[in-house]
Amino acid sequence: MHKATMMIDKDIVISPIDERLYGSFIEHMGRAVYGGIFEEGHPEADEQGFRSDVLNLVRQLNVPIIRYPGGNMVSAYNWEDGVGPKENRHRKLDLAWRTIETNQFGTNEFIDWTRKAGSDVMMAVNLGTRGIEEARNFIEYCNHPGGSYWSDLRRQHGYEKPHDIKTWCLGNEMDGPWQVGQKTPEEYGRLAKETAKALKLVDPTIELVSCGSSGSGMPTFPEWEAVTLDHTYEEVDYVSLHQYFGNQDNDSQNYLAGTMELEHFIHTVTSVCDYLKAKKRSKKTMMLSFDEWNVWYHSADQDKEMEPWQTAPPILEDVYNFEDALLVGGILITFLRHADRIKMACMAQLVNVIAPIMTETGGAAWKQTIFYPYMQASVYGRGVSLQAVISSPKFDTKDFTDVAAVDSAVVYNEDAGEVVIFALNRDLKNDVVAEAYLHHFANPRVIEHSVLENDDLKAVNTAFQESVKPHANGENSWEQDHLQLKLKAASWNMIRVKVDGEK
Repeated sequence: MHKATMMIDKDIVISPIDERLYGSFIEHMGRAVYGGIFEEGHPEADEQGFRSDVLNLVRQLNVPIIRYPGGNMVSAYNWEDGVGPKENRHRKLDLAWRTIETNQFGTNEFIDWTRKAGSDVMMAVNLGTRGIEEARNFIEYCNHPGGSYWSDLRRQHGYEKPHDIKTWCLGNEMDGPWQVGQKTPEEYGRLAKETAKALKLVDPTIELVSCGSSGSGMPTFPEWEAVTLDHTYEEVDYVSLHQYFGNQDNDSQNYLAGTMELEHFIHTVTSVCDYLKAKKRSKKTMMLSFDEWNVWYHSADQDKEMEPWQTAPPILEDVYNFEDALLVGGILITFLRHADRIKMACMAQLVNVIAPIMTETGGAAWKQTIFYPYMQASVYGRGVSLQAVISSPKFDTKDFTDVAAVDSAVVYNEDAGEVVIFALNRDLKNDVVAEAYLHHFANPRVIEHSVLENDDLKAVNTAFQESVKPHANGENSWEQDHLQLKLKAASWNMIRVKVDGEK
């Protein structure tokens, strides 16, 4: 039997966990909005056309913040098109996804929907085709109490009180050649800095996210971060990171080791941020917003066949399997271990479009495989992230060496009196027995050992059958001075340990 050890100490803390680590994303693309969260005439639609079945699933995820309205879409989007009486709104061409945007759902509808979902808003402004003027008008519309043109227009639209949106993104993936209004780092850095100044003059209480590179594989990375942050460092609070994963080669063991590349990405961006801090003699530490992440590759071929200029066509509708859920669990573990720098993260996206929740237009809604690790981390991963010392068996894959079989993060929720161990055994062949030593905790006892496992790595969930879901029959026992956990091969585990405080 393969063995691992976990040394967990109440007093060795990485950082308090910002609850926004478990955020998500809704973009106007595909069926994320139309047929996803909003579908007038659906049997489950409420008086505003919001699908209550979808809202119920979103509430189960306990999503703290949701990014909107894009994404690539925002770089050619006029926010004014989506406010005011619906009969006066115009159908427009969405250049990002080459679809028709009806604008029957816009800013105010999204605010109403997030309030029903129990989530805050991360709003993005268009720095592709637009700039400072439109951005400052937008925040005035959303956040200013009244007595000015744009804030009074909001009140005329039926929203007397300001929306009070506290988190704003300065554009999206502006180094991407696919982006409408692509910028050089110097162009973006100057524009973002001046836009940031204007937004904070309207509302000094907001936090701002500067665009990082579109991904670690971009030729602009990490010079983009170095150049843009040289302009924006003192004006913004976060820099964004985006990364997607796929198993195009059908090498599952290599695929599950992919979070090692994620670790490298985070370390690189952190290093660039700290270089800028030193260069500027700044007292501020730049934090990270990992505001796009997920698995994305299953739908690539079908999306190539999509005819342009449809309304809400089914694009990026990845059907996730069991191994995707394991990888998502590994990503969340990585974020928790970097909770000192990653303060926000958004699974892209929330409904239908590379999402944990799927719907049929006019029909059912259901949980994809990735729903479960995301839900468990969001619901139970609140508190402080502990610096666990883990010794694990290792193996090599095609792209990675010394891959730890057991990948784990530990959270202590003092208010709930719980230590929560998230453990991924990404060895596809071997079970691992993990010995967990809990120091400075009084009277620890296991109250739940949830396991997500399946004999078929390619198993999926549908509207009619849920093949991949966790069970509560994880094997554990107390052996003198430690907790012994059996971590099945290819399994995601959540172990909740009740404690009475400090020993």
